[in-house]
Amino acid sequence: MSPTSLRRRDLFALSLMVFGLSARAVPNTDHAGAWGVDYGHATDPAVARRFRLLVLEPDFPRPVTPLRAEGSRLLGYISMGEVHGGRPFVPELERAGALRQPNPNWPDARLVDLRDPTWMKLVLDRLVPAILEKGYDGIFMDTLDNAEALERQDADRNKGMTAAAARLVAAIRERFPGITIMMNRGYGLLPAVATRIDLVLGEAMASRWNFADGRYEMTSADDWAWQAGHLLAARQLNPRLVLATLDYWDPQDEATVASLYARERAAGFQPYVSTLALDRLIPEPRP
Repeated sequence: MSPTSLRRRDLFALSLMVFGLSARAVPNTDHAGAWGVDYGHATDPAVARRFRLLVLEPDFPRPVTPLRAEGSRLLGYISMGEVHGGRPFVPELERAGALRQPNPNWPDARLVDLRDPTWMKLVLDRLVPAILEKGYDGIFMDTLDNAEALERQDADRNKGMTAAAARLVAAIRERFPGITIMMNRGYGLLPAVATRIDLVLGEAMASRWNFADGRYEMTSADDWAWQAGHLLAARQLNPRLVLATLDYWDPQDEATVASLYARERAAGFQPYVSTLALDRLIPEPRP
């Protein structure tokens, strides 16, 4: 069955079937500091150098060289499916009619019409080059799953949004063939772009922030298996694809944090656990 036609039940079955195979097929015993994310303005260089791959907010005026360990990679964050209202190019997108309604969880951010050529040109000609010029090795693409969500909400008005997101990823790879590309979720377009990216992230796999209740909580077994199925199906298309996970939890609860690392790692994933703010690097608890 093609991954594009997998239903939730099928993905659950696939995740169970491929579990052992995936963990054996990509062995990795050097887990310490595999990857991390920090959107804060003052990343601690000593902590940063403990990670092999870092996702950072590139708009803060800071040198990136002190954050590098030998052989590590630094990726600059870029939101592909929504734009914060404070970005200087918002008026340009407004004039082009490329912006939609605010994100209900993050009201300062406006959704983007990924089909709009103004947005693709802005990403390819200005946003990605600006990140690379600061010394980053590649990009971390966030919010691409908005495309699929918009198509589900209004199939007529948003027809082709997911396909447009896939075209944008393909265009980035073609324009910048040597960079490292990591994508957050984007499961609707993942089958089309799995061979064009280097890493894919399953966010809030085993634990998440409950916005309604204002607390961290575990996800259901079915939710975990749904994401795991998408990730494992993508690696069937691209055996070199690195599968990463990001879970959210209170770092003071070290026992639960350690159990999250163990669970994701046992499934063959590269885990990281942080707070919802993602404003500092939090090393994995020592055993």
